Amino acid sequence: MEFIKTEIEGVWIIQPKRYGDARGYFTETFRQDLFDAHIGHVHFVQDNESFSTRGVLRGLHFQRGEWSQAKLVRVSQGRVVDVAVDLRAASPTFGRHVMVELDAESGRQLFIPRGFAHGFVVLSDVAQFQYKVDNVYAPQAEATLAWNDPALDIQWPVQGLQLLLSDKDQQGVGLNDVYRF
Repeated sequence: MEFIKTEIEGVWIIQPKRYGDARGYFTETFRQDLFDAHIGHVHFVQDNESFSTRGVLRGLHFQRGEWSQAKLVRVSQGRVVDVAVDLRAASPTFGRHVMVELDAESGRQLFIPRGFAHGFVVLSDVAQFQYKVDNVYAPQAEATLAWNDPALDIQWPVQGLQLLLSDKDQQGVGLNDVYRF
């Protein structure tokens, strides 16, 4: 596995190695010892999966306070553009984001530490999205940052897509009003 630092402290791109032949391929998607050596120890406690169609935009989600979550995300079918926004109040990169294309073909992953909002838009016909989290889902602590807040300046690749968002995602708050870690 290759661990690649991004321009925002704590956010990492992880590129697993694939070993393939005529039968297909084998890859390790997570290995605790390598994760600990490069990123530090994170104790994942829950695995989640979502399935979406082209144009679905999910996010930008996070959980507040003690329910905050670090995430390791990947796509096992299809292709998405994934975004993580820094909401750490004391961070020099507060309000900035990392945008990475994740797809099943490359196996690329993104690690997002606690203190970030997270979301993605589906670019393929369908996408199966996998994520490991280090804290359980707590509906009373969930919040949504507005995916299209001009203050974020996220250049989502949505031209030509018919976007589909949940009611919750359509009502996200702006960066100036968002919870800060």
